[in-house]
Amino acid sequence: MPSPLFADRPAPQLPAHDAVDALIHRTRRLRGDVDAVRRDAVMFDEDDPQLRWQRALCELAVQHLDNLDQHLGQLRAGLPDRCADDAPRAVGAPDDPRAGSLLNRVGSAEWNLLTDESSWSEELYEIFGRPPGSTPLSLDDLPSVLLPEDQPVLTAMVTGCLVDGRPMDGEFRIVRPDGRTRTLHMTGEPVLDAEGCTASMWAVLRDVSELRRSEQAVSRNRASVRREEHIERTEHRMAVELQEAVLPPWRGSLRLPSQGPGALDIAAHYLPSESSGLIGGDWYDAMELPDGRTLLTVGDLTGHGIPATSAMAMMLGALRGMAVAGIEPGALMGHLNQVLETSIQPALGSALCCRFDPDTSILSWAQAGHPAPLLFRHGSGRLLTPPDGMLLGAASNVVFEQDEVRLYPGDVLVLHTDGLTRRGDRGAGPEALFALAPRFADARTAQECVRSVVEEFGGAGRLDDACVLVARIGA
Repeated sequence: MPSPLFADRPAPQLPAHDAVDALIHRTRRLRGDVDAVRRDAVMFDEDDPQLRWQRALCELAVQHLDNLDQHLGQLRAGLPDRCADDAPRAVGAPDDPRAGSLLNRVGSAEWNLLTDESSWSEELYEIFGRPPGSTPLSLDDLPSVLLPEDQPVLTAMVTGCLVDGRPMDGEFRIVRPDGRTRTLHMTGEPVLDAEGCTASMWAVLRDVSELRRSEQAVSRNRASVRREEHIERTEHRMAVELQEAVLPPWRGSLRLPSQGPGALDIAAHYLPSESSGLIGGDWYDAMELPDGRTLLTVGDLTGHGIPATSAMAMMLGALRGMAVAGIEPGALMGHLNQVLETSIQPALGSALCCRFDPDTSILSWAQAGHPAPLLFRHGSGRLLTPPDGMLLGAASNVVFEQDEVRLYPGDVLVLHTDGLTRRGDRGAGPEALFALAPRFADARTAQECVRSVVEEFGGAGRLDDACVLVARIGA
């Protein structure tokens, strides 16, 4: 780049004003569009690392566009000491109320090696915080205002420029007289005399402090996003492993009791949420009890991730233990309520507990704020009338009522958590399952019934994870 003071060659012509004006107009339009995106990002959740990172990127883009606007303005007007009094003013000139401090971010300097003269632009005085008209810093004095750890950077740049004729391009930090630290980007090159010897060195210094702070904010937010994603992946993996360890290990169909008439053909399935990658506190279980009866249960705890799955493991373990001990469904629900109420991490939950006696074909059941079982018989379905019961953990000393219903061969009993039918594209409610009655009537196994449920409700649009358990009464 030629020196405005010492280069012994004609200066290049400035670009046509119309072309530069068009670039300035396009830059300002783009700046407005990016700023609109930035304003929209401010309206979102401050605690979301992804949104913080996106907003920081927008702010960095606005910073770059502001700098580009200012540089194009200087290009249009030319260097201050070469502009005629009637020349068009630079965009962002000092008396322009829109300018702020943009113009002061770029200044120029020249150090004459033959006369030891130094020449600074007015903007460079502003950048260094020195009074206009004061003696400019020489190349020997310039390192004194740098941070000690950055002085070797400047020394290497100047030496390479003056001795080897290499262009300068680097950054360093200065300490202004007011104590503030600024980051400057310096570019420059030697200016040769007619004999090809270095006569002076010309440089442009740009205050990039705000730009670097914006870049650091982007970097910090990007790192925060990555940490959050890593934590989320780790928690999801742990929650899945815990869920798989707690839920029944059997897959496909299960026959309970394994011997004798009136056995239940049982199948179940867990459906993850389509709108969230987090694992919830849903459970299902079926097991043969010591007295020959069969336990059927489904339930759901509030929350997601490891807290929900660990609480689910605790509740399901307690339920299994009390069922094996012979506690009836209504009383069992009361004990579960106490367990949840006194847990370290209080939560709310719903549950359904059924006990089937193959000798009498009687199903005894109780519920705690949970959707009632659906009974399908002869190609139609209905909801069983629920006995009294409220959400687990909602109140103390709650009495849970118990009810009974007789089942007949060929009946299909469907237990599910409420996430199964809570859809974003249709009305909620277990009544949506009634449409599957003809398919249940034609099904030969409980597994076929579960497959029909998954085909109908396992696609996109489900707002929460869910469990479904189907018991088909045999002859």
